[in-house]
Amino acid sequence: MVSELLSQLEEISRSRPDRVLRLRGDLPMEDGWEPFELLIFRGFSSSVSHPTAFDPDCPALPEDACIREAELLQGPLNPSAEQPLAGPLPTQRFLDAAAWL
Repeated sequence: MVSELLSQLEEISRSRPDRVLRLRGDLPMEDGWEPFELLIFRGFSSSVSHPTAFDPDCPALPEDACIREAELLQGPLNPSAEQPLAGPLPTQRFLDAAAWL
């Protein structure tokens, strides 16, 4: 389940304030699929490509979202000078806290 995966990744990120996990994938739309990008930082998910609910208890992605890959970045994120640390890799690799370096 997507919401369970996000919850687990958010939990790990709480203990790594020096890391940002970027997820990329596709969201189902009426006329096909649309790419999305989601950042997880300090226990919270934030979409940089689509609107999300204001309520932090609501999942940032629908259950039928397709997550293709994850990339670990040095945090806090500086968009003009990103520092990739790992990936892109399958998202499940980052369910192991040791993968967050």
